[in-house]
Amino acid sequence: MNRLVVSIPAALLLVACQGNVSKDPPVHLQRNMLHQDKYKPEQESPFFADGRTMRPVVEGTVAQGQLNEDDAYYRGESFGKPIAKIPVNVDEKLLARGEERFGIYCSPCHDKTGSGGGMVVKRGYPTPINLTTDYVGTQPDGQIFQTITNGIRNMPPYRFQVPVEDRWAIVAWVRVLGKSQNAKMADVPADMASKIEPEGATP
Repeated sequence: MNRLVVSIPAALLLVACQGNVSKDPPVHLQRNMLHQDKYKPEQESPFFADGRTMRPVVEGTVAQGQLNEDDAYYRGESFGKPIAKIPVNVDEKLLARGEERFGIYCSPCHDKTGSGGGMVVKRGYPTPINLTTDYVGTQPDGQIFQTITNGIRNMPPYRFQVPVEDRWAIVAWVRVLGKSQNAKMADVPADMASKIEPEGATP
């Protein structure tokens, strides 16, 4: 019985707040809590010349926290020229990430060695540049980053698919591929040289 007594005032209060919930409420109910002057998404508006309620972003607007002032990191350049060296710390974690991302986004064309014999190339796509050549090896790190970002020739841009930090990881892995395909014993640290078996050696 007590529960019923409490429920009746609550129901009356709800009705009082909502007023007339019809599509076209009376004038005296048009400015209550339920019916307020507002625009809904994609709604038309006679107030603006283009008839849209959703206003375009002001040119030059930058979202908070997305100014990206560091040209070296976000654009791979300094004073308009590609930076020579990667602007992040290169460690095993970054290289592992670069190898993984390269395998996903780059190997379909460049294959996992970087030579350019990927699966889509075998099916007729134009052969991309060999990433282990001196031509790529002598390019600044920033130039490789910009190529990944903006694309070049038949290569599409990957700035939307690959975040900035992953693009630098891929740049680091491209350097690994270049060294691995052109390495000499003199490049191997002394403490590691003894662990490498000569070519043609019997296991």
